[in-house]
Amino acid sequence: MKKLFTAALILAVAAGLNAQTVIKIASQSPLSGAQAEQGEYIKNGAQLAIEEAVPQFKALGFDLQFVPYDDQAVPDTGVANANRIINDKDILGVVGHLNSGVMIPSSEVYNQTGLVVVSPANTNPKVTDRLLADVNRICGRDDIQGPAGADFAIQVLKAKKLFVINSKTAYGAGIAAEFVKEAAKLGVAVPGNANVGTEEKSDFTSLILQIQAYKPDLIYFGGELDQVPLFTKQLRDRGINTPLLGGDAINADDYIKTVGAKNSTMTYYTDVGGPSTLYPDFGKKYKAKFNHDAGGYAVYAYDSANVVITGILSSIKAAGGKKPGLVDVAKAVRTIKFKGLTGDIAFDSKGDRTQAHYYIMQYGGTEKSADNKVFQTLTVAAPPAPSM
Repeated sequence: MKKLFTAALILAVAAGLNAQTVIKIASQSPLSGAQAEQGEYIKNGAQLAIEEAVPQFKALGFDLQFVPYDDQAVPDTGVANANRIINDKDILGVVGHLNSGVMIPSSEVYNQTGLVVVSPANTNPKVTDRLLADVNRICGRDDIQGPAGADFAIQVLKAKKLFVINSKTAYGAGIAAEFVKEAAKLGVAVPGNANVGTEEKSDFTSLILQIQAYKPDLIYFGGELDQVPLFTKQLRDRGINTPLLGGDAINADDYIKTVGAKNSTMTYYTDVGGPSTLYPDFGKKYKAKFNHDAGGYAVYAYDSANVVITGILSSIKAAGGKKPGLVDVAKAVRTIKFKGLTGDIAFDSKGDRTQAHYYIMQYGGTEKSADNKVFQTLTVAAPPAPSM
């Protein structure tokens, strides 16, 4: 009996010596509901980067794990998840969110402990203009994306009469307001009766009747996938072929499934992520892993995760090989100089990418959003920090 006890003790000690310290990286994005397609791209892109980094962490004595959360594109759900995340002391970074309206309140929770978050997709200026030390994004901003859309509508498509809709979310209302502001600067004012907000998600008849009466040259919809595709389908079903322009939130295969490939060709959008065809090697790797094409913010989530990973690794080194603290990781991420798939990544004092990319896109008339066409590519510096 004594020999058995001794042997068991030796095995337990050996197991303890071989046990690795756990480090986790979380993601938050909608994995259910109308925006799940884009949310899955974010989760999968982050997962790919984290799984690739596991051997590197293992060599340093750490077990790197990925923990995805479904925020359902709902602010309260994102906040509830954020509270669970900050209570898991092994989580040292977050990749997310998709929706600015979810990111903003959730990041207030992360900030309570200094937990770093790197966003692949959140474009509302308030995300970084709050000057939180642990909040960063590698995508562009609506106060540049919205004006880029107005420039395209008026200078390229030659629109002179605009009808503007917004989803009343932080993202939709924000980007539409920036669009309207720039349009006015270009000499095309949008009157109050042609600048409306709506939370409708199923029957857009009354809105379409307003549009029919107004007869615009172009419709701008600052909104998400739970509204814009069905609105567009109902618009086209009524025989209204007025060009529609939106923001990056409507870039998805699900848009085509609802609207139809043929009817999608008169839809344009501004994008801060760019088409997945720009990254063919990543696309092959993504498809081999998940058995479908990359899209949405997959590559930006991959880069976001690698920024977090690099920040954690440099913090481990600075800590003499020990598990680093949250504030140390956040500081390392903010001062990072990283060459990602989407280009050089560095952050300004707000957490904005110093040079972000913007694209003008048109749906390509096929069943895949990967076939959408690039009209124009812009690289624009982040605006200065607001005076507080």
